[in-house]
This record gives sequence, structure tokens and C-alpha cells, in this order.
Amino acid sequence: MSGAVDRHALTPNSHLDDLAAYITASPSPFHAVAETSNRLVAEGFTLVDEAAPWPTQPGRYVLRRGGALIAWSTSGAADTRCGFRIIGAHTDSPNLRLRPRPDHQSAGMAQLGVEIYGGVLLNSWLDRDLGLSGRVGVRAADGSTHDVLFRCDDPLLRVPQLAIHLDRSINSEGLRLDPQRHLQPVWSSSPHTVPTFRTWLSEQLELSPDSLLTWDLMAHDLTPPTRLGVDQSLFASARLDNLLSCHAGLVALLDSSPDASTVPVLCLFDHEEVGSQTATGAASQLLPTVLERISLASGCSRDEWFASLASSICISADGAHATHPNWPERHEPNHHVLLDGGPVLKWNADARYGTDAPGAAHILALAEQSQIPTQTFVSRNDIPCGSTIGPVTAARLGITTVDVGVAQLSMHSAREVTGVVDPHRFALLLASFLSRPEGAL
Repeated sequence: MSGAVDRHALTPNSHLDDLAAYITASPSPFHAVAETSNRLVAEGFTLVDEAAPWPTQPGRYVLRRGGALIAWSTSGAADTRCGFRIIGAHTDSPNLRLRPRPDHQSAGMAQLGVEIYGGVLLNSWLDRDLGLSGRVGVRAADGSTHDVLFRCDDPLLRVPQLAIHLDRSINSEGLRLDPQRHLQPVWSSSPHTVPTFRTWLSEQLELSPDSLLTWDLMAHDLTPPTRLGVDQSLFASARLDNLLSCHAGLVALLDSSPDASTVPVLCLFDHEEVGSQTATGAASQLLPTVLERISLASGCSRDEWFASLASSICISADGAHATHPNWPERHEPNHHVLLDGGPVLKWNADARYGTDAPGAAHILALAEQSQIPTQTFVSRNDIPCGSTIGPVTAARLGITTVDVGVAQLSMHSAREVTGVVDPHRFALLLASFLSRPEGAL
């Protein structure tokens, strides 16, 4: 389902249904941006061309750049001098990405070469039916180039696991995968009759092979999102990290109060899983530039723009680790995190998360006012944690940033799992955050 979110009617169940539709529509970062943009435009947001003059009239706007998107509202009572309330998330997930020259053969089978993108839980991609999605760079008849979205949900690819008869030690010594040799998917048992990938792709797009120049394509799991468990208390899906947060931020932006004096902003970045150091990542100038252009267009001086940052705050919305029932010893014993125990504030003494005491107090007060339970995550001293866009955003803008997310299991698997209540709670908390009246932290 693609279209406007009927956010006023959302319950935990209908929110979960809408999240499932959002994830299904977003097999790649580029599709996630398209789906988010389409929903925003359906609700009255206007697309902005960042290469064109900036809009000076108050309104609701959305800007797209590749796998990244920024949306904001200067309508109603919003005043850039009062600062920004920013929700940041990321559209990318660890996966297998197609090489520029993918065709090769082995043992009488045609395969496609892939690169490992991000911190992939490698074993989770074995023995799954996989489709392909992303964007393709094509050349038009006049010689100009442009991108087109591509998606194929046919079961094209599979990474077959080695039979236990050929690896008798796997259950005693564990599965060991070489990412160069063992993760290359097969796509035909007839290498001499199957077309090259470029030929096949051009046929799918109804283009000549010569006009197809480049691609950013990736495999995606074809198993649909679903509730599970004897009481259906669990929700399993691909790409929960971090499309769950993208969706919650979208719902929150659409549900934010027009009476708030601060400017609500939703930022969906690409490439968080590989460090954010790209033109569409959180470490780029994308967000600082957009915020400054918003301020200048509303009549702020540059000094007032800098002053507005001092009144701004960002939630870095990303998944949190739930305590694993089979490996509870891998978690800090005094900070257990439960599925559906409430949104999770994430802390780290080495600043791998952006959370600090003033920012956390602000979020905890909001949660208490909204009667939303919260939890706290911190890693063991002997197991380093990951990171998010939180520290990057805090450093880039110099604003208070808090890392908050929904608890999940199997993070970075091809298929992750969370609870059925917290996704809705998280959206409610984010909407409350965006609607916070003037009065800072």
C-alpha cells in the first residue's frame, strides 16, 4: 500500500499494518525515499529542487537526494528563530549489493557477484529466495543521463548453504563463511543459455543494452512481514533496522501539531551502515545546508540561524538491542531491554551514541507526559556497541542529540524481529517531540 497515512485512526495494530506496507514498498533506500515522498506529497507537502531558488513562503516541503530525504514544515506557528525539532533515521540496511561486472560461472552454474554492504549477519542470507531492487543509470536518446527505480520481486537469486554431509563439524565448531567465496548467489543452472545480467536488466526495463550504463542494485528477502508467536505478539520483517524508525518519523511528522513554535524536521539519511561519509549520509553537508536555507528564506540573519541551533534538539531514531533470551550473558545485567517494554534510550560513555543527561531528561519528560514507558540500553564493558547517526549529527550541528529506538532481536539479519506495540508507541513519542512548544530543554 502506498499513499497517505490515516494517522489519526492508527492503533498499535493498524500502525503495524501500515509499517508492513511501508517496508514492503521499500526494498532499497531509493524506494524508501520514493515511498516516503509519495506519502508526504499526498498529504500536501511540496517537492523542493535543491538546485533551484529556495521557497520563501511558509509551507510544508520535502527534498530528495538519492537515498536521502529531508521534510519540514514552516506553516502554522512555526518560527525558525525558535529552533528545530529534528528526527533523524536512515534508509539503508546491511545486504548484498551487485558488482559492476557481476556475471561469472562456477561448477556449471551461473552466478552474480555481490559485495557485502555493512555489518551483514552473513548466515542469515543463506537459503533465502531473493529479489533485486535499487536504481539504474540510463542514457536518453539526447545523450543525457538519469536514474530509474528498479524492482524485481521474482525469486531470482539464492545463496545455497553447504550440506551438512560435506561439513560434519558445523554443529560443533560453528558455521564459518568467507564473504568472498561463500556469499555469491546462483541464478541459473544453465550458464551457456542464460543472458548476461546487463542483457536481462535491459529487457526488464525495455531499454537497449547500450543505454543501460550503471546500477546501484541490491538483493532483498522476498518473505513478507508478518506477525508471529502463539499470541501474535512478535513482528518479523526485513529491514526493521531502520525502516521502522523511518516510518515512525513519517507518521510523527504528519501528526505533529501546527501550533508548535519550533520547526519540525524529518531527515532520512543513506549509508549509515557504512559510516555516513557520503553525499547522502549524516556526515555530509546535506542537513546543515537545508536548515540554513530554511532559516535564511524565512528572514533570519545568519547570526539568528546560528542562535536557532542553540534551541534545537535531535532524536537519532534507530533500533535498539533487546536482551536475547538465549544469550542473556551478552547484555549488561542491570540494563535488560524487553520487546514491547517501551522505547529505548541508548547510552555509551565513549559517545558511540549521542545521548547525554539534558537531552535524555527532555525525552523522558515527554514520555512521562504521554504515558509511554521507556527503557535504557547500555553495553557491557567487554562488548563494544555499534553507533548511529546521533554522534555525527551532534558534532556536525553542535546540537543536543538523543539516541532512541525500538527494541529488536536479530539486528542486521536478513530478517529481524520486534514487538507489536512499541512501533506505535515510538511514533507517538516522536510526534510529541515534534510538537513540543517553545521552551527548549
